[in-house]
Amino acid sequence: MKLTKALGLLLLLLGLALIFYGIFSSYQVFTNATQPPTIFVVSPTSTQKPASNGSEAGISGLLGGLVGIDVGKVMGGEIQKILPADYLPKLLNLLSWSVFTSLLIFAGSQVAGLGIKLLKD
Repeated sequence: MKLTKALGLLLLLLGLALIFYGIFSSYQVFTNATQPPTIFVVSPTSTQKPASNGSEAGISGLLGGLVGIDVGKVMGGEIQKILPADYLPKLLNLLSWSVFTSLLIFAGSQVAGLGIKLLKD
């Protein structure tokens, strides 16, 4: 009888510790005191200019040099102003951290629930 009460109290305290650890560590991450674990990483990409086949000079001459504007570079530069290159990995790392913390809090509540059931018996 005393063993089940002691085990129940231990499980209750362990469950509460898991819950409070999850909340505290999430608070630390979202106040930028610590960084979330890096799970998603973007590898740097190299930009290579495609080989010229000589037909660009003729088209550029016909349109008065308007084709010389690299639309991909211009659009990429504008998108980089709106969304930085490391935005998506940071977002995915925060989402994965949120999922992990929610699982940690759920596990803590289940362990604490078992402890409460043992204390009631």
